Amino acid sequence: MDLVRPSEHADPVAAVIAAHRIGATLALSTSGTTGPARSILRSTRSWWGSFPAYTALSGVTSGSRLWVPGPPSSTMVLFAAVHAAAAGAVVVADPADATHACLTPALLARRGSELSPGAHLVVAGAALPARRVDEATQRGLTLSHYYGAAELSFVAAGTPGSGLQPFQDVEVELCDAPHPGTIWVRSPWVCDGYEGAPGALQRDGGWVTVGDVGRFEAGVLHVLGRPDAVTTAGATVQLADVDAALRPAAHGDFAVHGVPHPTFGELIAVTLVDPGDLARLQSAASMLPSSHRPRVWRTVDELPLTEAGKIDRIALRDNASAGAVL
Repeated sequence: MDLVRPSEHADPVAAVIAAHRIGATLALSTSGTTGPARSILRSTRSWWGSFPAYTALSGVTSGSRLWVPGPPSSTMVLFAAVHAAAAGAVVVADPADATHACLTPALLARRGSELSPGAHLVVAGAALPARRVDEATQRGLTLSHYYGAAELSFVAAGTPGSGLQPFQDVEVELCDAPHPGTIWVRSPWVCDGYEGAPGALQRDGGWVTVGDVGRFEAGVLHVLGRPDAVTTAGATVQLADVDAALRPAAHGDFAVHGVPHPTFGELIAVTLVDPGDLARLQSAASMLPSSHRPRVWRTVDELPLTEAGKIDRIALRDNASAGAVL
């Protein structure tokens, strides 16, 4: 099997395009935001086949100028750059020069203001906070949104008005295994598996999942994220459940995660960036069962991000001991 590792090439985009010409398999890294990064294997056809639908979503065509900050080791960044090259667009380094952009929600919050009015922005992530949508709209930006994973590629896409709906040629079902509300997909865009150690991808016939959970409301998919569990004082708590209860009360960004504790094993922690959210989130948390209430609250200027622009939950876990235990 011909195997191409774009990260080992001086020009990863050119390496992917060359791999497509000869039908080679790509070896790509996962983000490693919740655990060790792994190398996933996928055909270039699984990317090229999704290009027409992504073009319709992103608006990136010949002559577009795309800003996509982050390292090419990020599959989101690499895909967007390869699609731009295939479409005849160019990648620019200065957001002020961009007609189009692809960002994570965290980078939208941090750098979206650098884009010029009229730019079309694709946000790649499970959640698109209403506050960020309002800020972008006020700046004259047009937004699209998609949810996916390095292993799955695209799962659902839409606009802030329409919400997330299954991506072209993708079927989505919610099942009770391995957790209630687990998102399973059947899609031509999924990867072939992993190189070496296994990862989050699970298969059941033609269906696959990486363990994210969500819910459908009126045909719109709401993604709650990976149900990382915290075992605290003998109770196992899915962090996605806590996040879902707090999110409607938040004005700024925050993250729910675990932090080690010598007596209880772990505590549920919340790291937030808007000090005004503290009282709002604590009030929302008071409605949760005692086992699900966060005991560590920490305010920071910015949430730590990985190189790919995603929230670094490993860093949050390591640093959250500085918070106040309540």
